[in-house]
Amino acid sequence: MRNRHGDFIWYELLTTDVDKAQAFYSAVVGWEIVNSEMPGMDYRLAFAGESPIGGLMRIPQEAIDAGGKPIWAGYIAVDDVDASIEKIVASGGQLLMPATQIPEVGRIAMLTDLDGIPFYIMRGATDEPSDAYAANKVGHCGWNELAAKDMSGAMKFYSEQFDWTMGFEMDMGPMGIYKFIERDEQGFGGIMQASDESGPPLWSFYFRVPSIEDAVEKVQALGGKVVHGPAEVPGGDLIINAIDPQGVLFSLVGK
Repeated sequence: MRNRHGDFIWYELLTTDVDKAQAFYSAVVGWEIVNSEMPGMDYRLAFAGESPIGGLMRIPQEAIDAGGKPIWAGYIAVDDVDASIEKIVASGGQLLMPATQIPEVGRIAMLTDLDGIPFYIMRGATDEPSDAYAANKVGHCGWNELAAKDMSGAMKFYSEQFDWTMGFEMDMGPMGIYKFIERDEQGFGGIMQASDESGPPLWSFYFRVPSIEDAVEKVQALGGKVVHGPAEVPGGDLIINAIDPQGVLFSLVGK
């Protein structure tokens, strides 16, 4: 069965050095990363076991020239890419990459939300579901977190575009209110106000590892930097926010 409109289905690293990024994330997260063999481009696929989780590619020079920076970006499933583009742009989002049909993969586009934070939308070529987001599976994404310039505006925007609802909220003191993002009363992410304490406005994706302690050692040994944590979160997991050797913020969750 195809993923529903509004599900996260893929995660992509846009980086300045694909070879070094592959070596780093293979060691830290435990992915097997292989060349996709897509004609005309170096696009690499990250697998957790037999499950494809996401891709790695060099950030296009034209994106850098336009002010873009290396990032992790998420793909959100939609029923109709072109109709979603029209609705997102009408709501104040911006189109960064027009709808593109990739043979045997699907139709994708890249846009920004009201704060200028980029994300992809996608309609897969088949009905085969993605489990790239699977909260409790090692190597998969376990949480999707948005730090927004305008938290209330972002909540309204994403709820209207993707049928998300806002659920339980926590008071995090100096970092402000943290609200859970839900589907069918199941949390799969959170939203918070971007600030000096919480970090810049962007999407963060928490990839699950077996041991946060071991992951911290690997991050530091391989040239990354932990900028927050380890910190315990509701449910007993530990998280870290870190920067990879190419300067891209990434996050991990585990025990």
